[in-house]
Order: sequence, then structure tokens, then C-alpha cells
Amino acid sequence: MKILNQRQIQQKIKRLAIEILEHNLRAEEIILAGINNNGMVFAELLMQELINITDISITVTRIRLNPAKPLSSEILLEMPPEQAHDKVIIIVDDVANTGRTIFYAIKPLLEILPKKVEVAVLVDRTHKSFPIRVDYYGISLATTLKETINVEIREVAERAVFLN
Repeated sequence: MKILNQRQIQQKIKRLAIEILEHNLRAEEIILAGINNNGMVFAELLMQELINITDISITVTRIRLNPAKPLSSEILLEMPPEQAHDKVIIIVDDVANTGRTIFYAIKPLLEILPKKVEVAVLVDRTHKSFPIRVDYYGISLATTLKETINVEIREVAERAVFLN
């Protein structure tokens, strides 16, 4: 079942960009750290909206990790750590499910001292198993554990979110 179409996703992105800006008006720079592939695409879409509404410097980077086995390989922040020191960092992903992926995505940030760390997702599911709070979300869904969320935002003709 389609729960968000391309137009609705774009509206969510615009609203999220405004919320991020409202909470970070005094920031000199905002770093959007997209998790893997979908998180990175979502971070780039947020960056495009933020650039349209602010003069604050917006940087996008990627956090690489294996969501299924987060400790099986190194979790990498694809920017030099010193560039993230004392900056606002927003971890960006397509879906927050149990919170595990976001929990482990924080690991490389423990090596630096950011000014603030926040989380932005397109879809926030309400059954967290890890101590993760989503600061910005496009839609929040109370789903069953058997249901899955499929976010199609990269390499597709039309972006959409499905509940299966």
C-alpha cells in the first residue's frame, strides 16, 4: 500500500528543512550525515531544500555501516573528523525502525566533539528497541512488527513510500 507519493515526499522534505533551520538558526554550518544509500539520497534532498531557504553552510557526508551486522566492519564517517568538530550534525536515514542503525551510526561521532547531534528520517516507526529519539520526521507510523516500510527514493522514476 502506497503511503506517500512523490508530491507528498517533496512536501515532507520542505517542511523538514524548515524545521531543521528553525532549530539551528544560530549554526554556522549544518552537516547532514546520510546513512548508506537511501539515507544519503534523503540527505541530499534535504540539502537542496535547505540551500533554497538559508545562507547557513550546508554540508553532506555519508556514514557507512552494515545495518544487519553493524559490528562486522568499521563504521565510517566520510569526512575528516576535524571538519565535524563543534558543528551541528544531523544523522539522516529513510526509516527509523528499531533505532539500531541510527544507534550504531553515532559511533564515529564519539571520536569528535560536535556542537549538537540530531536525527532526521522520512518515516519514523514507533517501536524502538534502542535509546534513539528522532528529532525530525516526515511521517510517524504505528505499524505491526511484521509490516515493512519500503522507501523508493533513488534511481526510480517516481519517489514513493510503501507499507507492506
